Formats: sequence, C-alpha cells, structure tokens
Amino acid sequence: MTTAQDNLARKQIYIPALQPEVVTLRVAAYCRVSTDSDDQLNSFVAQQSYYNDYIRKHDNWQFVEIYADEGITGTSAARRDDFQRMLSDCRKGRIDKILVKSISRFARNTKECLECIRELKALGISVFFEEHNIDTKMVTSEMLTAVLASCAQAESESISKNMRWSYQKRMESGQFITCKAPLGYKLEKQQLVIEEREAEIVRLIYRLFLSGWNTLEIADELTRLGVPQKESNNGWCYTSIRGILLNEKYVGDALLQKKFSTDTFPPTKKWNKGEMPQYYITDSHPAIIDRETFEQVQKLYASKRPEIAGKAKQQHKFTQMIFCGCCGTVFRRTVVREKIYWVCSFHNRGGDCPVEPIRESELVSAFRRLHFNLTHHSEILHFLLKNLYTIHNRQMLWSADIIELNKRISDIISQSHKLTAMQKGGNVDPDIFIAKNNQLAEQLRQAKQQKERLQQQADDGIIETTEQILDTINAGPAMLGSFDEEMFCELIDKIIVESNIRIRFRLKNGLELPEVIERTVR
Repeated sequence: MTTAQDNLARKQIYIPALQPEVVTLRVAAYCRVSTDSDDQLNSFVAQQSYYNDYIRKHDNWQFVEIYADEGITGTSAARRDDFQRMLSDCRKGRIDKILVKSISRFARNTKECLECIRELKALGISVFFEEHNIDTKMVTSEMLTAVLASCAQAESESISKNMRWSYQKRMESGQFITCKAPLGYKLEKQQLVIEEREAEIVRLIYRLFLSGWNTLEIADELTRLGVPQKESNNGWCYTSIRGILLNEKYVGDALLQKKFSTDTFPPTKKWNKGEMPQYYITDSHPAIIDRETFEQVQKLYASKRPEIAGKAKQQHKFTQMIFCGCCGTVFRRTVVREKIYWVCSFHNRGGDCPVEPIRESELVSAFRRLHFNLTHHSEILHFLLKNLYTIHNRQMLWSADIIELNKRISDIISQSHKLTAMQKGGNVDPDIFIAKNNQLAEQLRQAKQQKERLQQQADDGIIETTEQILDTINAGPAMLGSFDEEMFCELIDKIIVESNIRIRFRLKNGLELPEVIERTVR
C-alpha cells in the first residue's frame, strides 16, 4: 500500500532532448584538370560550376574552394601542388569536408591515400568519394577505402605499364618523339626545331672546347658572360657543358631510352646503364653541329679524360679547398721526398696546432670512398631533398606576397560564389554570366601561376644544387678508378680537417659528410 501511495505521490517531469545545433560545414572539392592549356580553363570552369551547384544544394554547406592539379600525375601526392595546398589549408582549420569524384582522383598510391585520410580524420575532416558513395567519417569506410585504393593503385600500375610498353614499341620502330627540347631546340608539332639564338650558344661551346678550353673553364666563362641557360639562372656547371658536348642530338641523331622507369610504385627514373635496350636513330631531326666537328669533339673529350684524372692535375686541385678544423687556417701543398703532402699553415710555422700533414693520396682515397658511398646510398640526398622541399613550403606560407596572393585568390572565389548565386536567382543574363565566370576563372589561374612563380623565386638554390649533385652522381660511374677532378669540383665545396684521422667533406649544397683518414706508412 505504501508503495502504491508513493508511486501516486511521485511527479513525472518530461525533459526534452537538446536539439543538435545546426553546424555549417566548410566544404572544398579536389579534382584534376586537363594538361592542355585550352581545355584546362573549360575543365576548371565546368567543375567549379558543378561543385558550386552541388554544395549549394545543402543548406548547411559553405563552399570553400576547388583545388585542381594538372594531368593524371596521381601516383605521388608530393608532386601535386594544389593537393598539398589543400592539406595545408586543412591543417589550418579552414576546411571541414572534401569532395572528390573517385579514389583514383584522390590518390593512386594506397599508402599515401590512407596516410592522408587518417591525418584528415584526426583533424576532424571527412572525405566524400562521389563515385563510390563513401564518406570517411564512417568508421568502416577506411577498410573500404583501402580496398578501393588498392584497385586504384593497380589501375595506375596498369596504365604505367601500358605507357611504358607503348614507349618501348615506338622506340623500336624509330617513331618515339622526345617530350623535352635540349638547349638549341624547341618543340613544334612534336618535332625538334632549331632555336637559332640558343643554337649559337651550343656552337660557341663546341668552338671553345676544340680551341683547348676544358669544361670547367667553359662553364666559368659562360657564367661570367651571363649567358642564359635553358631552365636555370644559377650559373653554368661542368656537367651541363659535358652533357652538351656528348649529346648526339646536336648532330641530328637520337639515342633512345637513356633513362627508364622502374617497376616500383610510384615509378622512379634511372639512368640506363645496360638494364634496358637502347635505340640509336640517325638524322632524326635538324643538326646544329656538323658530323665532322661532332666526331672531333668526341675524340678530343675521350683523350682528355686521362689527362684530367692525371697526377699533374691532381696536385693543385686542393688549393684553397682544405681548412684546419682546429685553428681555421688554410692548408698548403708541400713536397717531402717526392711525396705530396697538405699541411696546416699555422702548424707548419710552428704554431700550437695538433693537426699533422696529410698525404694527398690519403685525401684522394677519402674522396673516392665518399663518392662510392654517395653513389650507393643516394637515399641520403633524396631524404635531404624531401626535407628541403618541406621546409621551403612551410616558409612560403608566411611570405607577405604569398599571403596577399592567397587573399586575392579568396576574393576571386568569393566573387565567383556571388555571381553563381545571382545567376541562380535569375539576376544575371546567361551570356554575361558565362563571360564573367570565364574571366574570374582566368584571373584565378593567373593568381595561382604568380604564386607558383614566387615560390620558385624564393628558393635559395640549395634545392637545385642538391638536384644537380644527384644528377652528377647518377650520370657518373659507380666507382672512381682514379681521382676525377671534374667530379670533385662539381661535388665538393671544401674539406675540413678535424684531426689527424678524421676529415669532413662539405658538399656544394652545404651538407657535411665525415670520412676517416686511412694513414699510410710514412
């Protein structure tokens, strides 16, 4: 009875559940557009219009931006500039959701795909793949994404293999067309045509070499004269001169498959040192150098190689290149009982410096070991290059010019949003809308190009120097049989002697690598 009375006495109060607050999601889209300059604008405008309409169908979605990269280079995320910019904006908290047509548009590398998705999920950002109707905010989506990414990777590998097969067949039939014109040429309708202004530079290089100049002297002279290169403003190097002197394209021939793509994923380019067949085509395009002159240069270059590597050239190559790590004094050359030594000047004058003289042959051996290690462990330089790009990109985020361009890009996108809204409300004539929308798209493209140019100009040269070092190593032999003066000058900035048994080689890009001195019997 008591219980029943208690129940009647209790009051039941209804507390309604809190209504979830409507959150506006900032939505971006990622796509890849045609590499053709004429189609690119149309492709970008079409996708911008599509995503504008798609996003505005959702009341709680706010359009952020379309991030678009050229072509189908989706095998590596690092090579897609706008993809990296999108990730950067995600890390800054500017995006809540990303729309992508398909997995293959987002990434064709399973590992990178999952890494990106995991990072975005950790930031609270979801990715919606329209074609597969998959949203990564769902817990089980990652497993599906892994499966689909594997399929996309397999698709990309298949495309890559088909392209390599196509290139191989075209090379075998002599129909392969180069995609890059060397100095002195330009591409017109997929054919090499002489660019006369550049061709004069090539002819000058051949004349100087036949007149007795070596590759180092020619490079220094062209740099001093301010002669422009094809793709760089950092001065000439001996490897560029050597490449021009030995390039069969200047006599009108073409050696095909100098490099090849590996079967790894993503594929990488390697110099062909006999792993793949090569094809030599004579008279494939107009010649800049006549065949007689070209053959004279080949013979002269072959005869100079032993001379360059000879002892007479070695003797003075270390001048002003060796410094004492204890007192900072430069080393000078001395000869004792017909043996060449390099000695700390302060130590030699009786100063209180413990660093003893080093035999030149010991320095040569140390350099050859360094070259061998760099050649067979080039991943050190690749790792450095990757970090340099990362640091460079982070520094550019805070550049005043870049910030101003980002504001301009944002303003153009805002104008595009307003124009689309006016068009949907029937307040803009369709012809005016198309013209204005194309104009804004062109302004957006130009702003992005200007931003890219600023980023390239801001590079302090270390990245390019590191890439040149890698090219020098890849183009050279696997092991030096003797001292190579040209290789030494291209790689080494200075030698620092730390002690009687330890030295450091400072490369041209500032990287310092230690080597142990193997003392010979005195």
